[in-house]
Amino acid sequence: MLIRVPRGWEISDARATDEAAYLNRRRFVRTLGLAGVAAGAAGLWTPAAEEPAKPPAAPAAPSPDAASPLYPARRNPLYTVDAPLTDEKAAASSNIFDEFTSARDGVAEAAKNFRTSPWTIHIGGSVAKAITLDVEELVRRVGLEERVYRHRCVEAWSMVVPWTGFPLKKLVDLAEPAPGAKYLRMLSFQRPEEAPGWYASKRVFPYYEALSLAEATHELAFLSTGIFGHALPPQHGAPLRLTVPWKYGLKSIKSIVAFQFTPERPGTFWNDLSPAKYSFDCNVRPDIPLPWPQAEETVLDTGKTRKTEPYNGYEKFVAHLYA
Repeated sequence: MLIRVPRGWEISDARATDEAAYLNRRRFVRTLGLAGVAAGAAGLWTPAAEEPAKPPAAPAAPSPDAASPLYPARRNPLYTVDAPLTDEKAAASSNIFDEFTSARDGVAEAAKNFRTSPWTIHIGGSVAKAITLDVEELVRRVGLEERVYRHRCVEAWSMVVPWTGFPLKKLVDLAEPAPGAKYLRMLSFQRPEEAPGWYASKRVFPYYEALSLAEATHELAFLSTGIFGHALPPQHGAPLRLTVPWKYGLKSIKSIVAFQFTPERPGTFWNDLSPAKYSFDCNVRPDIPLPWPQAEETVLDTGKTRKTEPYNGYEKFVAHLYA
């Protein structure tokens, strides 16, 4: 007999949002922050520790694709958090995207004219056949869903947001990596004429990141095309970004243009820049100090502080990857 063990972030069918309520946009927005995870899940904080959930505010820089029929996508009730959503305006106006500017509150303005459509990606390396396709074509192939995840920045702030996208594993399966492939390398855009911060620091762009194939195929690893029920605006990494909620935000590479499968472990941007401070994994580990103390974090919109959970609260589900 097959016995199904519920995941720690799952909720029962009885607590899942009713489909009719979901399809009604106003009711959907009101209920986004209310669904909880299964009782007794390890590493999750409760809404009682935060202020009551509020409907998201209008984005600071609305996406030109906000009226797309793809959004809002159906929310997957298996992936949610017992905490209110971060105010959308706060999430949209405090960003790290140094290719545009190092001013955290200036990215939305600096990136507002960044061209994100059309946008092609290349998938190659140790694969059955290299392919190039448009992001819209990729989305049509794999479909979209919404998941609510925690996000933890290495600068010791955090937020809870609803991402729209698809499991990274779907791209891995589409690529058909060779048996010897063990890592997935990702590369960001290279258009300095549209990125005012490109030459403003000593860092050498484009940005690049990588995951082990075991991490890339984990069910929590996600490729995001939208946020708060609409397409990603440029400051969040439009049109395609990585979302790995158990790692520091610096691993979630933005505006991806290429995926390369490789048998050898590739370099990553911050690990190559400062290997003594930033590991290849960059998992959320409050016991390991980085340039900032990591034991506590500040909630982005409320200013409240809370203890940081190992692996950002997902330890039970991902720690085995690093045993």
